[in-house]
Amino acid sequence: MSRIGLLGGSFNPAHGGHRRISLFALEALGLDEIWWLVSPGNPLKPKKGMAPLAARVSSAMVQARRAPIRVTAIERELGTRYTVDTLAAIKRRFKRHDFLWLMGSDNLAQFHLWRDWRGIANAMPIAVIARPGYDGDAVASPAMAWLRRFSVPLSSFRHRGEWSAPALVTLRFDPDPRSATAIRRADPDWASRHAGFSLRDQVTHRPIPSEGETTAP
Repeated sequence: MSRIGLLGGSFNPAHGGHRRISLFALEALGLDEIWWLVSPGNPLKPKKGMAPLAARVSSAMVQARRAPIRVTAIERELGTRYTVDTLAAIKRRFKRHDFLWLMGSDNLAQFHLWRDWRGIANAMPIAVIARPGYDGDAVASPAMAWLRRFSVPLSSFRHRGEWSAPALVTLRFDPDPRSATAIRRADPDWASRHAGFSLRDQVTHRPIPSEGETTAP
């Protein structure tokens, strides 16, 4: 059974911070791979300013080069709208893998707003990665009040034979200040440099159309 970390997001665009936290989590948790789930659209983020899906996937593939990271737009193929449904479908489809959900502390701060967030926690273990400026909100969040009872030390989590859920492990390391928002402000035309490429999903191996999709996952 391969152990796979799932990191979802808009990747608008992907950047070195995504790569850095993924490689850190891979080593800290003893994972075999990380899959980046590039969302067709995030219902908690505005559609304005969202680059086409293909451009975001392309930027993610550039950042994932020569690393045990696979980039996938599997939500587009599954037709799932919410993360809880996406994770359930992935577990059904890839029965020979054990999965763990990776999220930044910024997402944990608003995790209680996600559709059936307890269902996500019950589907697979969760690893929370520190993000600058969000740790206080994450600790005080309604989701953390519920998840705290399922906290597991990193040492025992890494070495135990089987994963079970719910389980929460917190990863602390030197935070990376890079953000997609800052990159877009500094380089508003970044997506144009990722247009026109022929892309193939690195998990499902299906072609990814060049037309962007910005509907909610």
